Amino acid sequence: MAVKWTKDVYSTNVQAISWEEEPPTMIVTWLKGKRSAYADVPEDVAWDVANAPSVGSMINSDIKGKYAHRYV
Repeated sequence: MAVKWTKDVYSTNVQAISWEEEPPTMIVTWLKGKRSAYADVPEDVAWDVANAPSVGSMINSDIKGKYAHRYV
């Protein structure tokens, strides 16, 4: 896995959003130290999350339950 980009975000729970091209994966680095990987997230969706006014809200509404999750 090679990270294409990472963006630090302003959020009460999230430190950064990263995106990997192959396979397309969005990585969420949580402030408490865990990292979540969401499979098959398109780059534009990950970019929208990283730039959302409320990153956590967008993860809850647009990512969780729609993309396969695992901790990395």
